[in-house]
Amino acid sequence: MFAAYLAVTLLASVTNGFAAVANLVGHDYPRSQADKMGLPHSTMRPFGVLLALGSLGLLAGFAVPVLGALAAGGLVLYFLVAFGAHLRARDYHFGGWAMFFSLAVAALALNLSYHG
Repeated sequence: MFAAYLAVTLLASVTNGFAAVANLVGHDYPRSQADKMGLPHSTMRPFGVLLALGSLGLLAGFAVPVLGALAAGGLVLYFLVAFGAHLRARDYHFGGWAMFFSLAVAALALNLSYHG
């Protein structure tokens, strides 16, 4: 059980960390997504900070389990809001979203089952 918790949490942390960096440095992909959603590019930095906090919170959860659960829960909420934004913009390409959302849900479930 610990191996699954460790693997999923590390994978979720790394993927969200990469997404955070992409947002923070203004990479083309997050910029194009913001354009599709009708969001100003100024939202990329706050989104990057939220993703970075989620990524770091998942790692902190190894030392303080409640932080990991809160970070995973926050990422789940983040990606639910992102889903709504995609629906509002009539953008139905959910492949990337599904991967990020599934990792956040899995990290939350494994954290709660391992530490709960």
